Amino acid sequence: MTLDIITAPLLDPVRHGFFTRVGGASSGVFSGLNCGFGSSDQSDIVAINRGRVAAAMGVDHDALAGAHQVHSADVVAITAAPVDKPKADGLVTATTGVALSVLTADCQPILFADPVARVIGACHAGWQGALNGVIDATVAGMEALGARPADIRAVIGPTISQRAYEVGPEFRDHFVTHDEGAARFFIIGQGDRLHFDLPAYGLHRLRGAGVMQAEWTRHCTYADPTRFFSYRRSVHGKDPDYGRLISAISL
Repeated sequence: MTLDIITAPLLDPVRHGFFTRVGGASSGVFSGLNCGFGSSDQSDIVAINRGRVAAAMGVDHDALAGAHQVHSADVVAITAAPVDKPKADGLVTATTGVALSVLTADCQPILFADPVARVIGACHAGWQGALNGVIDATVAGMEALGARPADIRAVIGPTISQRAYEVGPEFRDHFVTHDEGAARFFIIGQGDRLHFDLPAYGLHRLRGAGVMQAEWTRHCTYADPTRFFSYRRSVHGKDPDYGRLISAISL
């Protein structure tokens, strides 16, 4: 089956893609393009899926770089895909032939490109990583390689939308305690429930880091089970596990 890859004109001509679950070899709850070795899917099948992504990105399988994501603000600059994935949630490079990738299943995958300096980045930004500063740190990591925030373009890929992201008052209190300006990203739901706008917060952090050329693809992972895996949807459906989407960018 042909892969279904979402691209954004803002990042052109840099090769990139927000890969959906369509076109993979996995089955069951992982049906499609599950690219997460951290899932309970068969590792050889995940390897096949990742090989298809690498081919679509025009790089060798071993050149598809990723990280052991831990919801941190840590960013690593790489020159080749590491054998052992570093514990980090952001990757930056100025090296051709390497594809930076992040895995998500509701969190924000953000791809960055400075076409002038020829520096790229990718980060995994859930609420915790975004609050801790992974977006800002990825921009700083690109700057260390010669990029300029004014030239950086950033696109937030498929992520959970505000309509589907219901949280409790303690979540809002924790968030606002650490970022007083974040209150505007919450709206009132039913009872004491609220709804958090994760991609709007991501755009806010991008602009705060000086990246004014930024957008969200406006795809909600929770709302479209045919195209996207969703951690929250899997919890609501009492599924035993869930697949991981991959997003990648290369020079």
